[in-house]
Amino acid sequence: MSTQEHTAVAHLHRDDVRSRMGMWLFLFTELILFGGMFFLYAVYRFLHQADFHVAAKSMNILIGTVNTAILLTSSLTIALSIAALQNKKKILSLILQGITVIFGLLFLVNKYFEWSAEIHHGNYPGSPELISQSSGHILFFGLYYVMTGLHGLHVIIGMVVIMFMMRFTIKDVITPDHIVKLEAAGLYWHLVDIIWIFLFPLFYLIT
Repeated sequence: MSTQEHTAVAHLHRDDVRSRMGMWLFLFTELILFGGMFFLYAVYRFLHQADFHVAAKSMNILIGTVNTAILLTSSLTIALSIAALQNKKKILSLILQGITVIFGLLFLVNKYFEWSAEIHHGNYPGSPELISQSSGHILFFGLYYVMTGLHGLHVIIGMVVIMFMMRFTIKDVITPDHIVKLEAAGLYWHLVDIIWIFLFPLFYLIT
């Protein structure tokens, strides 16, 4: 390898390290954001334990469980897509990336039906039915819509990012030797899944 080629490889390696460090820093800020919300939830739940327990009974555990299974499976497919590309299986990687996006869409569709059912029953901020309930009941649904809504926004962002990764893979911007972008997208998607794993028991499995 010539000196020029060696320098180019070393520069690429440094850029990859910086990209990964930047992504981990970004993920850390996301954890701070949701960590603050989890802390707020914990405080309000401690203050209104009985009300939170009653309010949680209206949650659709089946939909929550299905969505958990969907996101866990999507974490597997995005991880397999990275492994496939590393093994120079470009088509397989694209298929798995596409499946991940479809799983994200299925999650959002389920969430739409769940939110629609809650709204139909008057369990939404500002509704006459909810205002007539206890303060703990109101706080539960306020947190529910804010936290699951923000998580849903992250799912949408993740889907868009993965679709860009598919485009980059098709155009060989992402290759087995230049896979950092896809790895970063995978890390973001794993974060989205992990957040849901915490949200699911908080809102659906209160005892």
